[in-house]
Amino acid sequence: MKPQSFLPSPALSGFARLVVLLIASSLLSVSRAADGPPATPEQNLAWWREARLGMFVHWGPVSLKGTEIGWSRGDQVPIEEYDGLYRQFNPTKFDAKAWVKVAKAAGARYLVFTSKHHDGFCMWNTRFTDYNIMHTPFGRDVVKELSDACRKQGIRFCTYHSICDWHHPDYPLGSPGGKTRKPGPDMDRYSQYLKNQLAELIQGYGPLGIMWFDGEWEEPWNAERGVDLYRHCRELQDSLIVNNRVAKGRQGMAGVTAAGAFAGDYDTPEQEVGKFQDQRPWESCITICQQWAWKPDDALKSLQECVRTLITCAGGDGNLLLNVGPMPSGEIEPRQVARLKEMGHWLKRNGESIYGTRGGPLKPGQWGVSTHRDDTVYLHVLSWPVGDVLRLPALPGRIVNSSLLTGGTVRVNQTAQDVEVRLDPKHRQEIDTIVRLTLDSVGTR
Repeated sequence: MKPQSFLPSPALSGFARLVVLLIASSLLSVSRAADGPPATPEQNLAWWREARLGMFVHWGPVSLKGTEIGWSRGDQVPIEEYDGLYRQFNPTKFDAKAWVKVAKAAGARYLVFTSKHHDGFCMWNTRFTDYNIMHTPFGRDVVKELSDACRKQGIRFCTYHSICDWHHPDYPLGSPGGKTRKPGPDMDRYSQYLKNQLAELIQGYGPLGIMWFDGEWEEPWNAERGVDLYRHCRELQDSLIVNNRVAKGRQGMAGVTAAGAFAGDYDTPEQEVGKFQDQRPWESCITICQQWAWKPDDALKSLQECVRTLITCAGGDGNLLLNVGPMPSGEIEPRQVARLKEMGHWLKRNGESIYGTRGGPLKPGQWGVSTHRDDTVYLHVLSWPVGDVLRLPALPGRIVNSSLLTGGTVRVNQTAQDVEVRLDPKHRQEIDTIVRLTLDSVGTR
């Protein structure tokens, strides 16, 4: 195998246009170095906030080992072996249409796919390195096929892209886990490589819904580079949504943005449900099993856990990005598909209380959460108190109608101090009992 090249190959169809765009983008970045990032129009976020559920996909040659993507390089798997896995990667059962069909069956409205993880392997036909899917026995552009399938089936296609790259010689840190240093790195040159590839993705596979960055926490990246990269993406596609991992404002796994820091368009709690936050958008990324990439016999979350995670995200005014890790064959594991379809069945019956709603007006509590749309409030009761009466804080409007979305009858009594909900135990649902209230007005408490 010839040495991997990190320079553009000779002129290809459309390449001259790409070069012109990159030069123009670089000039704009220099001329605006003192400016802040462009403001994000609220309408950019509208579709995403209404969607509430997306499907995350972590996949690559590492699935052959069943270890964690990126992190197992130089740890469970020796670096030389890890970097050579692509020579064996031949997922002949990969079917982009089938993946997107699964996402739709789950009730997801968008799909975020790992174009490049921390291990540097690229899942599309990039001109800027040979370390990509086209140099595997499989030899097909996975990102292109997924982009086309999403477009045809009405799912928003989005890409995950790692800022850190433990494989690329110009990125200063290497495996395992960014703990080693490379000889002769060049961060400016690497940043241009990063921009070149993002231009390929945004212009060649878009329009994209989200550019989902990761790997920003390491020392070589800084706030200035983050603002510049955000600006670069928005200049290529103004409607693009960019998460808070583009810069340095994220505070740990809780994913919230530090006060006064720039960090993209929304926050990203990881492997936990975010706290109630209706002033800045957020999205929890959580695995359907335990590991991001596929692992044999990995513990699968129950239907109740998956659905309640979605409910509590919506009740906190956030989204859920639920991750699956496809197998080396290219198929999503059947038990994961079954769980996703179960979630979709629940959403078909109860989706009006999730899609297009906002969190509140009641803050989350031990009893559950609330969501609302216009003058309708949905009480998602996840835990009933001992006795027959659930007492909740006062609502910001007069209740004019009440019913059970999940079936049965409910009695609701409202006072100036609180709301009392009475329900026969036989009408309580194991996963979520949803009380639908119509108010003469609604606000956020």
